Amino acid sequence: MGRVTERRRVLRIRDGRAEHRADTLVAEEPLEIRLNGEPLAVTMRTPGDDFALAAGFLVSEGVLGAAEELASIVYCAGATRDGSNTYNVVDVRLAEGVPVPESGLARNVYTTSSCGLCGKASLEAVRTTARRPIADDPAVRLTPEVLASLPERLRADQRVFDRTGGLHAAALFTERGELVDIREDVGRHNAVDKLVGRALQEGRLPLSGSVLLVSGRASFELAQKAVMAGIPVLAAVSAPSSLAVDLAAESGLTLVGFLRGASMNVYAGEHRVLLPTAAARG
Repeated sequence: MGRVTERRRVLRIRDGRAEHRADTLVAEEPLEIRLNGEPLAVTMRTPGDDFALAAGFLVSEGVLGAAEELASIVYCAGATRDGSNTYNVVDVRLAEGVPVPESGLARNVYTTSSCGLCGKASLEAVRTTARRPIADDPAVRLTPEVLASLPERLRADQRVFDRTGGLHAAALFTERGELVDIREDVGRHNAVDKLVGRALQEGRLPLSGSVLLVSGRASFELAQKAVMAGIPVLAAVSAPSSLAVDLAAESGLTLVGFLRGASMNVYAGEHRVLLPTAAARG
């Protein structure tokens, strides 16, 4: 849709010299998600992969868990008073027989791109029950060397970030460090939802054997999204929150933080990280 970036005129000052020039910015627009025609949530996002974003959001909320549960996703025509389509409103239709969640799920609030829990009545409201336990997922065993290689792979594929410097990214890898998919967005939660939503649309849930890497910190909601999608390993280049660590320990999620070069902290699920015998003893 050509709305991922926008150009603005700026005054650039470098080494005492000033000049006017065009600068490329990441686009940020609201997206309203409707469920069976009823408003559900509003989030700020970078336009693009909107259908995947909506699907991934519903996976993390426990509404969707498989491709066959999704009937359709469409942009809402006539979303404005004059009847035009802004491409900022999507309607998700559940397949016949899939239960519509209770009305308490609806946020109906403005959610900023940096806030994942806004509008939740309480912490318990986001502790949704995962359909696929990940504690016993045997598919992933990672070496520190593979983990250390992931941030560079992520950064190398952040194409919009290269032009704007203003995007978060999330990527899925195999245990051998092979890139499966990568998504960028002004909101770190949206980037993960786009990954998970694409996987749902392609019938790849649960994402057993996968490693999710995020470019920022690891919040509780990002940990929850990983658990709900069946992802056994979440790694972040920055710090996790205490609640994210608690959720990882409770659910069996392997949580790695401060993944920078050869250094990293494993906060939970260390049994999935393969260490030399001597290092393991230390």
